[in-house]
Amino acid sequence: MFLTMNSNKMFFMFILFFSSLISISSNSWFGCWIGLEINLLSFIPLINNSNNILSSEASLKYFLTQSIASINLLFCIILKMILIKNFEMNNFLTIMINSSLLMKMGAAPFHFWFPNIVEGLSWFNNFILMTWQKITPIILLSYYFNKNFLLIIVMMNSIIGAIGGLNQTSLRKLMAFSSINNLSWMIVSMMISENLWLFYFMVYSFMISIMCFLFYLMNMFFINQLFFMNINYMIKLSLMINFLSLGGLPPFIGFFPKWIVINFLLINKLFFLTFILIMMSLIMLFFYIRILYSSFMFNYLKLKWMKIFIKNKMMYFINFFSMISISGMILSTFCFI
Repeated sequence: MFLTMNSNKMFFMFILFFSSLISISSNSWFGCWIGLEINLLSFIPLINNSNNILSSEASLKYFLTQSIASINLLFCIILKMILIKNFEMNNFLTIMINSSLLMKMGAAPFHFWFPNIVEGLSWFNNFILMTWQKITPIILLSYYFNKNFLLIIVMMNSIIGAIGGLNQTSLRKLMAFSSINNLSWMIVSMMISENLWLFYFMVYSFMISIMCFLFYLMNMFFINQLFFMNINYMIKLSLMINFLSLGGLPPFIGFFPKWIVINFLLINKLFFLTFILIMMSLIMLFFYIRILYSSFMFNYLKLKWMKIFIKNKMMYFINFFSMISISGMILSTFCFI
């Protein structure tokens, strides 16, 4: 039964990967829509778990929200084909298509479904939702977007992502709001250059993969578990490095793509947008540091039955990726000489 389930998961993972390629390589909006639908239908079996009520609820919510976005996208595509010569409607339809794609990726102000669904998923499914599931909508958005509308969306993503994470005790919701905030940087980098977006996305995926892997290994879902569990200090140090890298603190690799984006924004004289993005990143760093300070400094009972054992090979793996995160400043310094 376990082997069958694993093979099913692998099959759906392959379809998920294949559906994204269909959408990206399609030369018509209808082909893109078909790819998005296959992507939706392949991701639902991955997140659905009959033994867990929360994951079943999350899969239903995901299906409903993604279906609404798909219907809206298809409706706008058909209208655009009919009203191709009507320039007044053209601008409105562009915004509607952009809104559908933003809802697909969970961007603010269409983010209402994202934190609730994240709360019901495992760390592996969260990693897919925060990384792979954003690729197709953001690439389709790069083909056809309204610049002024997206600049407003970028500011909303940045503000909601930062403020929404302030009062969270769930690590999954915290990572969801962090993802919303990082999405603002991704959209800006996509508007500048697709290569820059690809670089930012790869760095972000690298950081998120380490965080999700660490939380999966330690079976952690809430912030207070970081205080009470008897965790090795090396693991806590790795968490600190990766949290600060995700927030974009200068000595770490997460700062490097943000630095490039800030340079481009300043060259194009978008000072107010740059100010918003930097200030909201500081708020993100505030609640990351608050968690880390508490987990390092609090005196807590070392409960023997809650001690976490991680194999030495895993520790070498974690420490290696932490060292890559630390090397970000050296990389960024040489690139800008």
